[in-house]
Order: sequence, then C-alpha cells, then structure tokens
Amino acid sequence: MSSLLIIILVIAAVLLLGGAAFALTRGRQTQTLERPATGTQLEGRDGPATDRAPSIDQATDGDVLVADRVEPEPIDEPTGPPSFRDRLGKARGAFSGYFGSVRSRGGITDETWEELEEALILADVGVPTTTAMLGRVQEQVKADKVKDPEILMDLLRAEMTSELSGQDITLQAGAKPSIWLFVGVNGVGKTTTIGKLANREVQAGRSVVLGAGDTFRAAAAEQLETWAERAGAGFIRGAEGADPGSVIFDAVEHAAAGGADLVLADTAGRLHTKTNLMEELSKVRRVAEKARGEITEVLLVLDATTGQNGLIQAKQFTDTVDVTGVVLTKLDGSAKGGIVLAIQSELGIPVKLVGLGEGIGDLVEFDPTEFVDALFA
Repeated sequence: MSSLLIIILVIAAVLLLGGAAFALTRGRQTQTLERPATGTQLEGRDGPATDRAPSIDQATDGDVLVADRVEPEPIDEPTGPPSFRDRLGKARGAFSGYFGSVRSRGGITDETWEELEEALILADVGVPTTTAMLGRVQEQVKADKVKDPEILMDLLRAEMTSELSGQDITLQAGAKPSIWLFVGVNGVGKTTTIGKLANREVQAGRSVVLGAGDTFRAAAAEQLETWAERAGAGFIRGAEGADPGSVIFDAVEHAAAGGADLVLADTAGRLHTKTNLMEELSKVRRVAEKARGEITEVLLVLDATTGQNGLIQAKQFTDTVDVTGVVLTKLDGSAKGGIVLAIQSELGIPVKLVGLGEGIGDLVEFDPTEFVDALFA
C-alpha cells in the first residue's frame, strides 16, 4: 500500500512540474507576441505632429540595428469646413456663466458691467481692449436708454464683431512665386500648419513648394516632407544644421525655375525673448528676399491656449520680421478665445487662419461673425 502511494505521488509530481514548465514557456511566448512596437513621436520645436509623421521603429538583432520607416496614419477627409459654433465649446463655456447671469437680472446694474468686464478679461481679451469696448457699449446704452439685458447683450455682440471686422484676412499673392514665411515659438505647430495649408492650396489648383528652413530640430525636414507628399507639393531641404536662409533661397529659386505659384517656408521655432535667434530670423527674411520671388505674407503661428502670452510673442515677432497675419492654432481647445480680439485691437494684425481641430481640413479662414456668434450661442 505504501509502495502504491509512493508511485502515485511521483506521477503527480511529474505532471505538476510538466504543467508548470509549459505555463512558463507559454507565458514567455505571449509576452514576446504582445510587446508593443517602439516608435519615436516627432516633437520638438514645433511640438507633436497632428498626425503621425515618419518615425523610427528600432529592434536589435545582436549588433544589427534595424530601422523601418512607418507611414503616416491617414486622416479622414472632411466633408466640409468645420463649424465655429460646434468647435468653440470651451471658449463659449468661459463666457456662458457670466452672460447667463447678466440675462437673468431684471435690469442693467453696476454688477452687470462688472460681470461683463470679468468675463472678457478672464477670456484673455485683455484690459485695454475690454475697457475700450465696454466703454463704447455703455455710451450706447445710455444714449438709447436701454434697460433690457438682452438688448445689452446684442449691443456687446455687435461691438465685438465690429472690433474684429474691417481687416483684410486674405492671404496675399504677388509675382510668381509668392513666398509665405512662417514664424513662431517652439511647440505651436508651424510645420503641421504649413502641411495643412499646402494641402488646401494644392486643392485650390495652385502649385506649391515647401522649404524646410527648420534645419535644427531633429526630423523636422522629414515631417515636412511627409506633408509635401500627402499634399502633392514640391519639397526642398538642406543638410541638418545648414543655414536656414540658404535653404529657403534654394526653395524659392527651385519654385521660380519650375513656375510654381507658392513657396511655404518653414523656420525653426525660437523663443521671442532670445535676441540672437530673433536677429537670425530677420536675416532669413533678408536672404529670402534676394531670391526670384516676393514675400507677400509673414505668418505668425500662435497657440490659442497661451492666451495673453501670445500677445507678447506677437509684439516681439512683429518688431523683428513685420508680421502680416496670425495663424491661431488649437482654438477649439482653448477657453482663451478672447486673445483674437486683443491681437487685432492692440496690434492691428489680422487673424487670418484658425485651427479648429486636428483634421487636415480643420485649418480655416477666420470669420469674425461666426466667431462671435459661437461665443454667444
């Protein structure tokens, strides 16, 4: 009986050890199969790309390093331009509580004006612009003896629309090729903006060349090249660390030789507080002007979520390179949409384009009426 028990125990032990070994082997196989591929997201001076640009997937096999190019993920083509009303929920939310409180009052009181002032300042309209606009509305309320808060809100809406209107938001084109130079600080999305705008211009029937003037950020040229391929635009780059002015000069000359309509020129992001880098940007412009083209736009790309800091950036870049217009990215994700009013009122620079999403068709012309209506909706 004892011998039989010993045999049973030995068999059980063998089965148990065999099962454990199988489970361990299976676990190792599963871990290997489920290991995610590594990749390098392209970010740096211009921030992360809206869609995935070329990245490096690296795997080692002994001393051999294997690198595979990863194609960008496709973005669904939009069926039409995005709606300001649909995309400006965060900006509208910053106003709605105050506006609702004003409308709920039985009349127009001192508290009414205080709430409107607070709403505008918190939305980064800025103190000077807020004071000026509310001053004009107060005069009209007094002159017309307005008592109804709803009428007051209509007057404020009209004042804001008027403040934003009257400036030419058309992207200017001159003799072929026209040069549109893009500038801005790190991380605002210049390269992505250029790619989206290139796609729009090519769809409109224009021939476009992209110039990779950001020669310092790792993979900046590769990111721009991917956008050029997607948009069907030409592309000129230089060696890493090359003089950015010479790269843009070559891009313009190439465009001129081929009869292209536009050159969209990227530049490296730079802090507006760094004097030497701002002077370098001024040099880039001077060199570009010597090529066979005409600089018709210098577009400052600003991140709408930075609010009043964007106004400071705009002042510095305008002093350096004579900014002709602003591209405001990430407006859909910002509660600080009032910066649009501050830029146009205090600097006299029109906001020409705004980003209302991450899609390739979400870079649209700024519409003052639609913008203000979206805030009051």
